[in-house]
Amino acid sequence: MPLTNGDVAASTSYLLPGNKPLDFSTALNVLKSEYSAQDGIDVKTLIDSRTNGGLTYNDFLILPGYIGSSAADVALDTPVTKRISLKTPLVSSPMDTVTEHSMAIHMALLGGLGVIHHNCSAEDQAEMVRKVKRYENGFILEPVVLSPKTTVGEAKQLKEKWGFGGFPVTENGTLRSKLVGMITTRDIQFHPAQDEPVTAVMSTDLVTAPSGTTLAEANAVLSKSKKGKLPIVDANGYLISLLSRSDLMKNLHYPLASKLPQSKQLICAAAIGTRPDDKIRLQRLVDAGLDIVILDSSQGNSIFQIEMIKYIKNKYPGLDVIGGNVVTREQAASLIAAGVDGLRIGMGSGSACITQEVMAVGRPQAASVFSVSSFAARFGVPCIADGGIQNVGHIVKGLALGASTVMMGGLLAGTTESPGNYFVSREGQLVKAYRGMGSIDAMEDQKAGAGGKNAKASNAGTARYFSEGDRLLVAQGVSGSVLDRGSVTKFVPYLLAGLQHSLQDIGVKSLPELRQGVLDSTVRFELRTVSAQAEGNVHGLHSFDKKLYS
Repeated sequence: MPLTNGDVAASTSYLLPGNKPLDFSTALNVLKSEYSAQDGIDVKTLIDSRTNGGLTYNDFLILPGYIGSSAADVALDTPVTKRISLKTPLVSSPMDTVTEHSMAIHMALLGGLGVIHHNCSAEDQAEMVRKVKRYENGFILEPVVLSPKTTVGEAKQLKEKWGFGGFPVTENGTLRSKLVGMITTRDIQFHPAQDEPVTAVMSTDLVTAPSGTTLAEANAVLSKSKKGKLPIVDANGYLISLLSRSDLMKNLHYPLASKLPQSKQLICAAAIGTRPDDKIRLQRLVDAGLDIVILDSSQGNSIFQIEMIKYIKNKYPGLDVIGGNVVTREQAASLIAAGVDGLRIGMGSGSACITQEVMAVGRPQAASVFSVSSFAARFGVPCIADGGIQNVGHIVKGLALGASTVMMGGLLAGTTESPGNYFVSREGQLVKAYRGMGSIDAMEDQKAGAGGKNAKASNAGTARYFSEGDRLLVAQGVSGSVLDRGSVTKFVPYLLAGLQHSLQDIGVKSLPELRQGVLDSTVRFELRTVSAQAEGNVHGLHSFDKKLYS
């Protein structure tokens, strides 16, 4: 019967014919007493390959929960290794079109981690590590020190090399020698006589702090002074360390920065292979201050990697090792038993990777992440979900399936901080070159071998895919380009804000709470059909502008 003038009370028509509506105030009790199972499915049902096949991130959704707090209250702290934690779960990939020192610096400043690629000489890679470690410090324990005989021209060259122009000058030109002055960029910038010693232009009116001063006390002295650097000296006036005003400002602008608690230096990671020569490379990286080494291989379950893990853990017990790549529990178990501090999950799921197509080996990423991370968690080993990340939603799904961090390649390749130059595509769009490390272009690159006869043997691409001895290279990646994404200083905060809002929708306040909710089956999932995936994307519009953030 149709309602008369909207008079519901006078009508006998119900939503369910013949069933009088229940008292609305009992809705929660009815839900609890009459519905034994929660809506959706649990993670084990979702990832059951025998029933659903191998799933990728696009094949499912996470169901919403209860919002009890603001998105800003969601904590994103997470471990990347057994000993090192980050403020945000984002890691940049060790690809030669993604991560060099600029990307590593900015990822660390924004709370994540950049992994410097190794498709270059060991000297160049070590130099990039040094740039990251020197970029931001608490007490600079190994400052660049000049002697009174250093010329103005030499000081300018050091500024070009290191990217900063404030240097202490000591009697012997070394640390733990008597401090006699400070050189700044202003002192040498317009000085015409390049051959004059720095003593002719250096500042001698110095503000110093005594040895034993705490970092907080030193920061207080520096903030009150008008100096750019604060030398720390002992009772004899000998230089012990240095504090930089620019670092003080960076602390204010980048509160989430990934730093070591003892030195306040940015955390730096770099990749190496598993060849004998990589032991020499690693020594140079460790000497440069490396914190985390990633063993870069498309298939990590090999005798080469297992032996390298044991070698590193024995020789460098203070260095954290991340192994991989793996996609099965069996692969992971071998590396965990060898002593890895973290695992990298993924095989063939990267945007520029064709391993699954060419080799017929690999695994869909969602299935890989859950299988490996749930096993590794029993041994306290954090996992990185590497590959298949195209948007914020994929980051959330990788974390929900058990990864502690996600690694991004193509998503960051178009940013200002990635290596390479911009160019305009045939369509008139601003793009940057991007290539998989298994592409022919990457495997034929001779930078790692410095152009020598052993360039192929030194190449990171051939080492990653066990192809250094092949007469004919078989590509497992492609070369292409990606659209300009601007600076990571804007793009990464967008990813983090989206991640916080997603966790808010799910009804959790932190990443550990998300992972626990998945294990407890309180965080629920739903499979997506092809039609559901189409429905979940933009549809039905004549045209649209997809602006992701402002």
